[in-house]
Amino acid sequence: MITIFLADDHPVVRDGLRAILETQPDFAVIGESGTGVDTVAQVKALRPDMLLLDLEMPEMDGVEALRQLQRTPSDTRVLVFTAYDSDERILAAVQAGAQGYVLKGSPREQVFDAIRVVYDGGSLLQPAVASKLLKQVQSKSERGASDAAEQPGALTPREIEVLRQLAQGQANKQIAARLGISERTVKFHVSAIFRKLNATNRTEAVTLAAQRGLISL
Repeated sequence: MITIFLADDHPVVRDGLRAILETQPDFAVIGESGTGVDTVAQVKALRPDMLLLDLEMPEMDGVEALRQLQRTPSDTRVLVFTAYDSDERILAAVQAGAQGYVLKGSPREQVFDAIRVVYDGGSLLQPAVASKLLKQVQSKSERGASDAAEQPGALTPREIEVLRQLAQGQANKQIAARLGISERTVKFHVSAIFRKLNATNRTEAVTLAAQRGLISL
């Protein structure tokens, strides 16, 4: 059973999400909130498997809520549920720890799949969101042109293979099966990729790798 917490400032959106999510036998909505401050408090208390998080909320927006939650060790994985793929806060949400994104206009089956992919340890970027992230990453020259030149060469062929699997949203277990290696070895490669790309999570690693020409989205 995947326990889910809903964070959105519109009650009708939360009601609709709860209704469609509870049609799935493996989903259980255990709480909801309409403000960022309350979201942080309840997620810390309830420790859900998944947080569906809107970026636009009163008192504290979704990005700041993510930053607050990152200060406390937690297994809760975060799927940003946003209306606009052009939202400037999406990149900030990745850097704050979000593992995936889904647009509010997506079909319900796509929302279900997104939750399961992120819960299983994968990451999720819709093409429109990926494109926006790439443009923003490219504009951040402060990350260092020298790093961009040096770091791709530091990745091993196996790490590139793992990166390609990450870009497809595959979880560690799936990557291990596809590449014929152990899950522990996959975790080792993922950690090395994060370190070499200066990434904090899978989504950011995939975005940076694509921007540097290591993989294509």
